[in-house]
Amino acid sequence: MGFVTPRTMARDYDVIVVGSGAGGGQTAYTLALEGVKVLMLEAGRHYDFRTETPMFQTNADAPLRGASTPDKPFGFHDATVDGGWQVPGEPYTQASADPGQRFDWWRSRMLGGRTNHWGRISLRNGPYDFKPHSRDGLGFDWPIGYDDLAGYYDKVEMLVGIYGSNEGLENTPDSPEGCLLPAPAMRVGERLIKKHAATLGVPVVPIHRAVLTKKLDDTRIPALLHPGNPRAQALVAQSMRERAACFWATPCGRGCSIGATYQSPAVHLPPALASGHLDVLCDAMVYEVTMAGGKARGVRFVDRKSGKHIEAKARCVVLSASACESVRILLNSKSAAHPQGLANSSGKLGKYIMDTVGSDLSGQVPALEGLPPHNEDGAGGAHVYSPWWLYQKQGKDWATQGLGFPRGYHIEISTGRRMPGAGTGAGLEWLTQGSYGAGFKKDVRRLYGSFVYFSGRGEMIPNEQSFCEIDTATKDRFGIPVLKFHWQWAEHETRQAAHMQKTFSDIVSAMGGRVNGGPELDGKKAIAPGGSIIHEVGGAIMGSSASNSVVNEWCQTWDVPNLFLTDGAPFVSNADKNPTLTIMALAWRTADHIVERFKKKEL
Repeated sequence: MGFVTPRTMARDYDVIVVGSGAGGGQTAYTLALEGVKVLMLEAGRHYDFRTETPMFQTNADAPLRGASTPDKPFGFHDATVDGGWQVPGEPYTQASADPGQRFDWWRSRMLGGRTNHWGRISLRNGPYDFKPHSRDGLGFDWPIGYDDLAGYYDKVEMLVGIYGSNEGLENTPDSPEGCLLPAPAMRVGERLIKKHAATLGVPVVPIHRAVLTKKLDDTRIPALLHPGNPRAQALVAQSMRERAACFWATPCGRGCSIGATYQSPAVHLPPALASGHLDVLCDAMVYEVTMAGGKARGVRFVDRKSGKHIEAKARCVVLSASACESVRILLNSKSAAHPQGLANSSGKLGKYIMDTVGSDLSGQVPALEGLPPHNEDGAGGAHVYSPWWLYQKQGKDWATQGLGFPRGYHIEISTGRRMPGAGTGAGLEWLTQGSYGAGFKKDVRRLYGSFVYFSGRGEMIPNEQSFCEIDTATKDRFGIPVLKFHWQWAEHETRQAAHMQKTFSDIVSAMGGRVNGGPELDGKKAIAPGGSIIHEVGGAIMGSSASNSVVNEWCQTWDVPNLFLTDGAPFVSNADKNPTLTIMALAWRTADHIVERFKKKEL
């Protein structure tokens, strides 16, 4: 088994996993290491992180000095080799022409999906995040709690390798001893932000990110991950030995040829492939789940290279194509028995799409000017962040506590003397009033590294106006009906965005700095467009009843007993914690459940 073609894949499998990112990679890993015969179908092309990562190329080596373009919105060197908010020949549509009701959908058409590009921020949901309705009366509760997932968070952290610290903060769970890697030292600007944010009551602590600050312990960890399975332990140990610790050389968004960051092709797929129980087929665009006798029989897909329509068969199907893509597959799986789409007896399929609330602000701090030259590349991203600190002003009485919004946000912080780019000396007029020649060069050198950037990432509450459906009038280049998005931010979110802006401005002012073009205190203008944070979840929410949800607590669809979802689609809420770690923890838990069902011959 290994990488296959439509002609060499087997006739039947135990499980088909659609998608190769965080959820699909984790699902296939867990199943294959337990001896389950798996076919992974990836819509995008094959990708080799070891040979395709631009590790040591500077922006000066790239077209347009690495600047953003419509094809590469995160810059020339970004790891997304195929995909983005717009994919040629694969449109999606908007229900409204109002810019405030627009949803932008990011798709990554490559092996490993978004795990190649993401920011590596890996935060556990806290106890409040699983029971938000019980806490403030809004949204929905999950049918599981933190304790149901805590052990899987432990496993994912140890397998993936996540740096950070335990700070004992409210609703920001600590990890057990031995789960986290050491946090890297704070940069100069991060230390200054920590000092002055403290005067405002805003904590600044080491962030949790999926980057190896030291090599993983390949003698201790595998036995904890796979007790009683020596074969799995040996394969995982070998995979861990093949990953090197970060040596602070390359931004993580490019990927990592030494495996120091988490990407599914670097972490989940190698041991799964080595087990001999995983086949991977790329360029396989799944569009339908096939049925027989009330159960899933397999899937139909388009071979993107030949254009042929092909069916693959298995005893169990797991969709992990990303939240909205999995919803699209189910909505397009119509039949006489399922006229509104598969697994949609509740009418909730496609409903309650959520993204992260986002708002950004930057400033310049004179205290950081003219620092001696030094390397602050660090771990390819943030070393610190600010977890939400005002839980005591929320809950049942949130409306009378003065904040004006019920859910919180965390602050992602960026500063330091990073690799210069095309924009390093641009847009300084607000500070210099315009300079030229030798004076301009002097200003650029003086101001380089003196800027601070704040990004709020907050919780959106699910609402009835944010959903996706099939646009029956539009098809993609493969003839597959596309999604139409409906989107609406509520006042809960826009007020939160305005609070972000004021907080960021207050921190910059406390540092003796100046804010660039803000703060924007009109929340409707301050909030980022839907989909732009690339944290969309929901659309097939989890619940305790088939009447008001799509899947149960095991991510198993109520209507089809051998059909599961292990991406962000089952999310009941979208906490202010970035969703990737929770996607992987849920996927591992679901895969364990599938294994147990196979052992009991219930699938």
